[in-house]
Amino acid sequence: MAISSLVLVFLFQLCFTSTTTSLKHPLDPLTPSEITQIKHIIHNSHLGQFSSSSNISFHYLDLEEPEKADVIQWLSSTKRSELSLLPRRAKVVVQARDLIHEIIVDLSAGYIVSDQVYTGYGYPSFTFEELYQTTKLPAKYPKFKLSIQKRSLNLSDVFCLPLTAGWFGERTKKRSLKVVCYYQQGTNNIYARPIEGISMLVDVKLMQITEYLDRFRVPVPQAQGTSFHSSPHRNKSQQKNHGFDIDGSIVQWGDWSFHVGFNSRAGLIISTASIYDQQKGKSRSVLYKGYVSETFVPYMDPTTEWYFRTYLDVGEYGFGQSANTLEPLVDCPANAKYLDRYLVRADGEPYKVPGIICIFERYTGDVSWRHTQISMPGRVIREVSEEVNLVVRIVSTVGNYDYIQDWEFKRTGSIKVGVGLTGILQMKATSYTNIDQITEDIYGTLVAENTIAINHDHFITYYLDLDIDGAENSFVKSKMEKKRVPKHMQSPRKSYWTVTRETAETEAEARIRLGMDPVGLLVVNPNKKTNVGNIVGYRLVPGSSGSSLLSDDDYPQIRAAYTKYQVWATAYNKSERWAGGLFTDQSHGDDGLAVWSSRNRTIKNKDIVLWYTVVLHHIPYQEDFPVMPTLHSGFELRPANFFELNPLLKN
Repeated sequence: MAISSLVLVFLFQLCFTSTTTSLKHPLDPLTPSEITQIKHIIHNSHLGQFSSSSNISFHYLDLEEPEKADVIQWLSSTKRSELSLLPRRAKVVVQARDLIHEIIVDLSAGYIVSDQVYTGYGYPSFTFEELYQTTKLPAKYPKFKLSIQKRSLNLSDVFCLPLTAGWFGERTKKRSLKVVCYYQQGTNNIYARPIEGISMLVDVKLMQITEYLDRFRVPVPQAQGTSFHSSPHRNKSQQKNHGFDIDGSIVQWGDWSFHVGFNSRAGLIISTASIYDQQKGKSRSVLYKGYVSETFVPYMDPTTEWYFRTYLDVGEYGFGQSANTLEPLVDCPANAKYLDRYLVRADGEPYKVPGIICIFERYTGDVSWRHTQISMPGRVIREVSEEVNLVVRIVSTVGNYDYIQDWEFKRTGSIKVGVGLTGILQMKATSYTNIDQITEDIYGTLVAENTIAINHDHFITYYLDLDIDGAENSFVKSKMEKKRVPKHMQSPRKSYWTVTRETAETEAEARIRLGMDPVGLLVVNPNKKTNVGNIVGYRLVPGSSGSSLLSDDDYPQIRAAYTKYQVWATAYNKSERWAGGLFTDQSHGDDGLAVWSSRNRTIKNKDIVLWYTVVLHHIPYQEDFPVMPTLHSGFELRPANFFELNPLLKN
């Protein structure tokens, strides 16, 4: 080994040693110095020997997590402070010499452990640099400039955006982007003034427009009434009492303890959540890991300029990559604390996004529990407990939509997961100014003159690795069934309902379409029971029900086949994280949740993962224009015979 190489390895190890002092948990996100170290390791590897640094682009970088059993063992150690952290590794996806590499880097040793060239269908997410370069192409393209001139528009007021192209049966492999353009003159709402009729396809490798079509012209919607401005109102609360403790990324609040993670794809990640059981005198595990695994947003317009708008936002753009710095007193209240996080540029350099996550106590104004007892003559007993919860929040802006994610921890032991959708509708220019003129399917709602907001869906799929009092769990369906009262009982009643419980043996038995039939969905630990013999568990309390209405042979549905069911349970596999597959852009549906579940593995009394999809079929209305009031949905994970009694009663 050359002297320079020895020095390099020493510097790598020194860098690693300096970063571990600030790490508190095996799942802590990669630090800036670790990201820089990864960049140097890759550039000084065989990849850098055959490519200049400018020819290596970083598309994904995340902690390659230790084995789950090792993390649990580390967390359970009573002398954790005396232990060193588990070995730190990173998973990196880079493109070098037009090849996609999946790389594992050992940060402690300072070298690449594995390097596999990906040859399947699909591509990693685009870098910001690629997206930005694409926006500049139309202004230099002669045919586009002529199209703008024919529409009597000023080229300097035209703003173009790149959109993922999807996959529609093409046999050729080519990283591509579609480009759509808007007229920003007279408004701050570019989405409200689309320039309709123009289609452009960009070859990202060549960074050139390779297909161009100008089919028709319709009026650009007027600017008047399209701008949006928030009122100067701010949350004036002076409350500064935080009510919780943060040590690095570890949060302690009441009986709850959990870790706040982050990566460029999922954004916010909640892990190793446990609750201290006052009756048993010990902490008990609830959730090993939870995050948004994928979002599927198909628009219902099959025309040439719109058919491809069928986005898989998490895999194609990244909820973490799209996350915003939060605005104090507006995005989060006065008693919030904020966490900074780091992302990586295409060149491998880290950059900080300050205040990207906030944590705060929420005083809901609701009652956690209450009772007034008046049945005893001359005596009234009234006991009331206010509801105070802890919220962890992040906001991701993916193009026109803003996604507000909340993970809300309750003193009852429940975890309420909320998502709020706001932002701007995707709109289409039209010649129609009144619905009386419409004689065809316009695929949406006329929300203003010359403006159609297109019908669409939001499928937000959550990865929920529940470890209910341990890793060995089962998935149970509690069905409510009507029964007739037997004649021999001689009861005035004619009917009642009872509960029939079914434990899923395999993954196929754990695919659920939620509908009209009442059913309780639980993850239980069959090895643990309460004092009276009930199996301990947590139940999924769903939000709005629904599933995809697209045909099974429709290409977007093939790519997002997992949306045919709202609930899945699968055997735990460390590599199975992304419902739409790892390489989502232009994917063919041959990787992801539906494929994994088709293996039909045994899941009874095993380490399992629950997948739940929040479904929102969005028919736009005029009140959604020009900016949409927040639409809320979500679900709750609620104790089901987990405690011996109401955990709010500290007896």
